[in-house]
Amino acid sequence: MLTTLAISNYRSLRDVVIPLKRLNVVTGANGSGKSNLYRALRLLADTAQSRVVPSLAREGGLPSTLWAGPEAVGRAVKRNDYPVQGTARKHPVSLRLGFASDEFGYLIDLGLPSQHQSTSAFTLDPEIKRECIWHGPVMRAASLVVDRHGTVVRVRADDGEWRVVSSNLAPYDSMMTQVADPRSAPEVFTLREAIRAWRFYDHFRTDADSPARSPQIGTRTLVLSNDGTDVAAAIQTIREIGEHETLEASVADAFPGSNVTVENERGRFALAVHQHGLLRPLAAAELSDGTLRYLLLIAALLTPRPPELMVLNEPETSLHPDELPALARLMVRAARNSQIIVVDALAAFDRIVGHSAGMPFHRLGEELRRDESGRPWRFRISTLELAEPLALFESAGSLTLVLPLLESHFQCRYYMSIWRNATISCNKLIMQEI
Repeated sequence: MLTTLAISNYRSLRDVVIPLKRLNVVTGANGSGKSNLYRALRLLADTAQSRVVPSLAREGGLPSTLWAGPEAVGRAVKRNDYPVQGTARKHPVSLRLGFASDEFGYLIDLGLPSQHQSTSAFTLDPEIKRECIWHGPVMRAASLVVDRHGTVVRVRADDGEWRVVSSNLAPYDSMMTQVADPRSAPEVFTLREAIRAWRFYDHFRTDADSPARSPQIGTRTLVLSNDGTDVAAAIQTIREIGEHETLEASVADAFPGSNVTVENERGRFALAVHQHGLLRPLAAAELSDGTLRYLLLIAALLTPRPPELMVLNEPETSLHPDELPALARLMVRAARNSQIIVVDALAAFDRIVGHSAGMPFHRLGEELRRDESGRPWRFRISTLELAEPLALFESAGSLTLVLPLLESHFQCRYYMSIWRNATISCNKLIMQEI
């Protein structure tokens, strides 16, 4: 399970360190930075697939993905005495992403190419300057197990000494794909496979031409595809080898008196929804966008092969407000088997999740909700932690972090996990129930 996420100099996110729990809901207004947090998670996942540099290139390269504000923000600017202006750069151009987990932590630092490579046509392609893997929640020199500087990758041996496993790694290649050997670099191999298992679902298609509305060739589907094309096969798989009772209860929770079946015609699977009062079932082509999206989310969250991390981007799209509590209860159930991060545009969804878990909702005090100039917070992170064993949430398991408009209350140091004195105030206020 991820315990901390760190993002530095990515678009509207300057320095952010976020502690994570089993179920995490990110909410905020449009333009507040929610999508950038989601994209940063996708970039971290791309490191395990050797796609981080092409992914940044598709976003316009480093010039389009770096922190969009000034390098430093003076107190007078925060007080609105002066407008936000650019300043002379004192530090190298750098985009840093990282996370800590129960077992390993990982950090990647990307920058512009060196000056001696200025003859290349790919001058805007980012280069990987450094990558690190460490044991424990915080990166320290003693906890490092793999360290990449430029083209050189070192691995700490059993005797504590460093051993070079690669000395000519290309600056556009990640060590996660080039030196992930189970014998010479087992930590890299283990972490790479863990990241590759992360699962992302972003805007299922529910339009009239969506593949989910048409019969598809059905095979046993333990994991729903990213676009939801195989939703009928995924739901049938859940019915046969998964939590079929939870599946039926989740459908009835959102649509009382209804149930979903899968029709099989010559190997092609199609959804059919039986609703109370109707003489025939409704085919997938007849379902509303919200109903189809909810069935897609059921297939994703009740997977018979739960991932270590599942990230959902704006799952509430097209759903009626009355269906949100049912979706929240479904997420609470799924968080027993997977860590879940939900990026949601509905500001009240974090409260709905908290109430669905049978626990009070907590919020930080007003003094931490705005910065010195009175600007509102950027976005809110609500984290809920499951009690063990599989039970409801602890009463004090909800946490809200506040990120001001220009500068976070939490300083993302190069090696993350070092918080400013605002952490003390946060810990004191976290137990206050509104």
